[in-house]
Amino acid sequence: MQTNTLKWFFLTVLALIWGSSFILIKKGLVGLSPMQLGSLRIIFSALFLIIIGFKSITEIKQHQWKYIALTSLFGTFIPAFLFAIAQTQISSSVSSILNSLTPLNTLIIGGLAFGLSFKRTQVFGVIIGLVGTLLLIVNGAINHPNQNYWYTILVLVASICYATNVNLLKKHLSDVKPLSISTGNFLVMLVPALIVLFSTDFLTVVENAEVQNSMLYIIILGVVGTGIANIIFFKLIQMSSPVFATSVTYLIPVVAFFWGLLDNEMLTPIQFIGAFIILIGVYLSSKK
Repeated sequence: MQTNTLKWFFLTVLALIWGSSFILIKKGLVGLSPMQLGSLRIIFSALFLIIIGFKSITEIKQHQWKYIALTSLFGTFIPAFLFAIAQTQISSSVSSILNSLTPLNTLIIGGLAFGLSFKRTQVFGVIIGLVGTLLLIVNGAINHPNQNYWYTILVLVASICYATNVNLLKKHLSDVKPLSISTGNFLVMLVPALIVLFSTDFLTVVENAEVQNSMLYIIILGVVGTGIANIIFFKLIQMSSPVFATSVTYLIPVVAFFWGLLDNEMLTPIQFIGAFIILIGVYLSSKK
């Protein structure tokens, strides 16, 4: 498969996987606290990646481990908890929409802190995608007036973390295999995640049927939505640009909205228009 076709294939697969992650978080929060959910997500991902990729970490050079640690912090550890906490107050759809700010933050941070260049069409694409995102946010606020929108700040912080992560990966870890990066990331996070989990009342509630049911959703989220998705994402960053890779966050709300339909969340005509505008933004942001 040609590189151009392959990058679009990876982008689509990631959109499907990560677009489904928000409904999994919602289901997981039924029986788990945000801290339990975030830590279990990391632990399940770590166990999966260590099993399939432990030998690959030998390819990480000693001086690269500091970047492995930084990308694990910004790319997974902090956002895992921020999204879980945010979705106790805002819907999975709104959370996925706000995550679409990641490409804009990637451009800003990449230009200011990493000296990365970008084309005018990429800027236009990000702006157009942002307009579509704002349409969805405003429409969501009108239709869900009881949601606490102060919690949206947590998702905005998470998007800044993602933007920092993708720039670190592109600049400092482009020569490291995606499986090595992913396994190294979660090896670093495993012990801190275990500490967080066992600092909660997890051991006293783990036998509850509701908790066990929620854990099944988080196993899927950890293995597929985090472990496998990270490998694909790191590969996508290496074969394209940071802006194109993070433009997946423009497609994620579209997938999340369709999951929302199955969970009794309704799409409005304005939301369909916003989704279409977002797709235009993705196309333009991919231009080189």
